[in-house]
Amino acid sequence: MRDPLILPLFAVVCGILLGRALGFSRLDAAWPWVAFLVLAALAARRSRWLRCISVTLALLFTGVVAETWHRPGPPPEIDAGLHETVLLAGCVVEPSAFSSEREQFTVELDQGARARVSLALDDDHSALEDERSAIDDDHPALEDERFALEHERFALEHERLAQHFDYGQRVEVEARVRPPRNFRNPGSFDYAGYLAQQKIFWTATMTRGSQAKVLAGRCGSPAMAAIFALRQAALDRIEKLYACDEYTTGMMEAVLIGETSKLEKIWTVNFRRTGTFHALVISGAHVVVLAAALMFLLRVCAVPEIPALTVTAGAAWLYALVSGFSPPVARAAAGFTMYLIARFFFRRGRVMNLLAAVAIAYLLWDPAKLLDASFQLSFLSVAAIGALAAPLLERTFAPLSRGLHGIASVDADPHLEPRVAQFRVEVRLAAETVHHWTRLPLRWMLEALAWMLRAALFAFEMAVISTVIQIGLALPMAEYFHRISFTGLTANLIIVPLLEAAVPIGFFAIFSGWRWAAAVAGWLLKIAARTADWHARIEPSWRVADPPLGLALGFTVALIAFALLVRHRRGRWLSAAVVLALFVLLLWQPWPAKVTPGTLELTAIDVGQGDSLLVVFPEGRRMVIDGGGVLQFGRRQRKPNLDTGEDVVSPYLWSRQIRRIDVVVATHAHEDHSGGVAALMENFRPRELWVGANPAPALIERAGQLHIRALAMHSSTSFDFSGARIEVLSPPADYASKTPGNNDSLAFRIAYGARSFLLTGDMERPMEQRLLDDQRLGHPDVLHADVLKVGHHGSKTSTTEPFLEAISPAVAIISAGYGNSFGHPHHDIVARLVERHAAILRTDLDGLVTIRTDGRGLTLDRMSWHEASPGIAFDWAMTAGR
Repeated sequence: MRDPLILPLFAVVCGILLGRALGFSRLDAAWPWVAFLVLAALAARRSRWLRCISVTLALLFTGVVAETWHRPGPPPEIDAGLHETVLLAGCVVEPSAFSSEREQFTVELDQGARARVSLALDDDHSALEDERSAIDDDHPALEDERFALEHERFALEHERLAQHFDYGQRVEVEARVRPPRNFRNPGSFDYAGYLAQQKIFWTATMTRGSQAKVLAGRCGSPAMAAIFALRQAALDRIEKLYACDEYTTGMMEAVLIGETSKLEKIWTVNFRRTGTFHALVISGAHVVVLAAALMFLLRVCAVPEIPALTVTAGAAWLYALVSGFSPPVARAAAGFTMYLIARFFFRRGRVMNLLAAVAIAYLLWDPAKLLDASFQLSFLSVAAIGALAAPLLERTFAPLSRGLHGIASVDADPHLEPRVAQFRVEVRLAAETVHHWTRLPLRWMLEALAWMLRAALFAFEMAVISTVIQIGLALPMAEYFHRISFTGLTANLIIVPLLEAAVPIGFFAIFSGWRWAAAVAGWLLKIAARTADWHARIEPSWRVADPPLGLALGFTVALIAFALLVRHRRGRWLSAAVVLALFVLLLWQPWPAKVTPGTLELTAIDVGQGDSLLVVFPEGRRMVIDGGGVLQFGRRQRKPNLDTGEDVVSPYLWSRQIRRIDVVVATHAHEDHSGGVAALMENFRPRELWVGANPAPALIERAGQLHIRALAMHSSTSFDFSGARIEVLSPPADYASKTPGNNDSLAFRIAYGARSFLLTGDMERPMEQRLLDDQRLGHPDVLHADVLKVGHHGSKTSTTEPFLEAISPAVAIISAGYGNSFGHPHHDIVARLVERHAAILRTDLDGLVTIRTDGRGLTLDRMSWHEASPGIAFDWAMTAGR
């Protein structure tokens, strides 16, 4: 077998998956492992097949044992309420990282139990910016002078609040503590699990104006203290080299050191869209580039190969530690170490064997990484090159490229493959023809033609590798990021070399302190960013929903078959055709969305402290009402890294294989409702955008850019829509307000058969009273609804007793964030609903909730009933009698 470690890797992977699926205990996993090892030893000389089967099963149970051994226990707990302030004391294990808004560091409270501590730094500064924007221009000089003094005061306050903590310091902080919480929707990212892998089980927010107390003594490892000191020195040097350039500072810290605290999501959007984000973040390619540069310098200095490889491997591990020991860098350092061992024993390193060895070691150390997106993408990208691209190129154009070396030597031709020798002869004939035309020296012509052909073949090889990687990673990219880039084929050819060149030059600038080197690295970074911007403008907005399980398995099997048959002429092209056909199917996605025909569905998506509703109509049309968002309170803050529409609502829709929606609604301009709507318009291209009063101008402008018709809806509008009846209740046509507010909300009632839903946005008491007055004027049933989406997240400013009496709902849905600081839903509102015997569904407690009706009965479902299988969309429901 060419790569003998592939089969053991497959067995270990199957064992880890088996252990997760069946929940073996340590004893249940250990005795079969020992039994198969003994059986393999006894059968060593008797039966080859029995020995192979026993070893394979022993490897399988090695994976099971590793999974059971590393299986996490119950998370630790702190006896404190969500809004209770407590004193935390522990060891700083991740030093302070600063952004424009906050300081953040990690404290280990007990062995394996950490808290990520945050301190807000810029609230007063943001308030000052708002005040400055509202100042009259009557006395501009005086106001500018006062503003400058205020800036200086707030800068001193910022400096007073900010405390830099180093690794190994013992500190005590006063903070509010809460465990991380996921958005409880199918398809959501497991943020709590991601932090738990780093042993972080709480987030702690220091109280306003408090200072952390540094305790006596040191803790932690002296070696790690030295590593973090080296990391901080590198970050300080980057900030000094790129002073007053926030963009380049943040990007270079992320590219070189892996520090992302200053990185804004908006800077990386186009890298993500073009499939080149992998080149921007710390990755194994960084290790390869830096190792190549160091090896070159050592070999130039006449250092022998094995000592040079040893020094380079040590430097790779040091870089992995300094850059935060991210999984891709650690795996690359491990791979380089494996290569060193192979060279020491005079063995030829094979890519797939090295990859399998590193993967086995890594998975036995941490089996949970098997389901980690970073692990899968980094290993699959190397596997695609080693198992698909390299053999394919070796059978096609790679020998021709090598054959161009020493093109003038005729004596080498008989020792080459016939097609390579023939290619060399044809190149010489072409060079002689040009020589006779131009009378230029024949040797010049040969070298020039060979150089041009090598460049062309290199570009072709890079295009093949890029294409193979795009296809090989298509399945995880569709599953995790719902994106397959088309422009990435060319964008990678330009951006990857630019950024990989910026890495050694950037480190040279850090070590030397030379600003010209820093300027060159920054220049390369900005060219890469402009290249990504240009490709993003022509990149089609093609998002991919979750593929069906059958297609995912078929595509995986087809890729494995192609890897096995790539060296056979007939099988190669047949298997490649199957892979391409399934790849096209993955992009095309002709399967229907997971909806129930003939029913009206209302789903409240868990977006934290905000609103987002999915409505599926009886005839199949789909509407999304609001997209959630992060409240800004009118202050000039940087755009939050979490886009609720992109990161929360869209993944849920894709998990149900929804690729298009017909209408998106922005009830009003507040960020917790409309903040994610732009991403929804971008991802799902609805035909229409419905808005209430005072819509956000930026939202209307974006709708125009995407050729989406924006409609301002007003009360007294009633129409049929996809098998149901919609009645717009608010805002009135004559309504006007100077500033955006909750009463701008677009509210409407949807009726289907004998059942109806009332959706009120954030409508408050004045508009509720106006609707009650309209009801008294001759519309007695206009407010009755079986299902009420409670206004303003259950605030006491909405859902008055007369209004609730007129609606008389059977079910009330409240969308609010878990443990939110607003006190939503208010206990008076909950009491009113209980008093009227309404079933209360809350996204803060129940997660995503769904109500369906066939026009007669109501069925309910909620995420809290399905916590054991969070990845499954709701295909069942329980009937609520009413």
